[in-house]
Amino acid sequence: MKLSEFSEVINSFDFDGELEEVRKFGSGHINETYCAVFTTKTGRKRYILQKMNKHIFRDPVGLMENISGVTSWLKKKILENGGDTERETLNIVNDRTGTPYYIDKEGEYWRVYLLIEDATCYDQVQSDEDFYQSAFVFGNFQRLLADYPAETLHETIPDFHNTVKRFADLKKAVEEDACGRAADVQKEILFVLEREQLTHTLVDFQETGRLPLRVTHNDTKLNNIMIDNKTRRGICVIDLDTVMPGLSLNDFGDSIRFGASTAAEDEQDTSKVFCDLHLFEVYVKGFLKGCGGALTELEVELLPMGAILMTFECGIRFLTDYLEGDNYFRIHRDNHNLDRARTQFKLTVDMEQKLSEMKAIIEKYK
Repeated sequence: MKLSEFSEVINSFDFDGELEEVRKFGSGHINETYCAVFTTKTGRKRYILQKMNKHIFRDPVGLMENISGVTSWLKKKILENGGDTERETLNIVNDRTGTPYYIDKEGEYWRVYLLIEDATCYDQVQSDEDFYQSAFVFGNFQRLLADYPAETLHETIPDFHNTVKRFADLKKAVEEDACGRAADVQKEILFVLEREQLTHTLVDFQETGRLPLRVTHNDTKLNNIMIDNKTRRGICVIDLDTVMPGLSLNDFGDSIRFGASTAAEDEQDTSKVFCDLHLFEVYVKGFLKGCGGALTELEVELLPMGAILMTFECGIRFLTDYLEGDNYFRIHRDNHNLDRARTQFKLTVDMEQKLSEMKAIIEKYK
């Protein structure tokens, strides 16, 4: 794109130096992301410039308030620990009025981060060490934010991990049967209905105050951490768009759901789908080390349940979307969401059968 097309936005932020170029950046599908390169007296400086997707994120102001609050807190903690605030957390560049975003004349929301240099994010786990580093960094994220007032965060996606509501949504989809698909998936529907009590497990603990409200990331994939190019150590959590108040068990559980599975999320042959206990152990070891004692005894004890619940909940969501006509998750073939649901349900069963072994691994590292 021509530099002139960005002039309104570029001139509205408090950049350092002269603009050299703007180019497309990264592989994300939700926001439009660019790298803006500036020439300064001390050399080149690179920034991440993003047009936020306000159709996905309906409350961009609340979202940016969440990110501003969390990154300011992280900076304070990183400084206390003698760390590098330019590399160990996202750094927001405010617009010229001191606001962490800018609204252009078309009503689009833009934001800017300092680019973290000499570090890379990877889409796939290439080794046990990668998975360990991911676990450690997300655990450390919990440790640094353990005393953050999570209740002050905006719930930008309401009821995101309310498994009881997800269960109710499925029952409604079955009753309405908008696409006439329910008759062919009775086995999958029954699988969910038989586990109604399971959906209450973490929600009930949260509602009775036995599990504390935490700052949660809600998208704990490997490609949301930056790994240092030289040391290959995880240094920073990125993509804070879904930071919300929630349970630490949800972040842990979602990591295990896709990171410790022996098959792809949409594998059609469910005989290939298992929870790899070796990878589970690698993640537990890194996560608890990163947490550094920040979790309560009950949180640690319930980590395997977090993995089961997040896997089961994800399956419920895939099945609900299939019954409603595949409106939420993007599909690339017929029955794609049904395949995804079946994979998650197979993984749920495997985890249920391995629960005692998973608990023993937790005991080893707590």
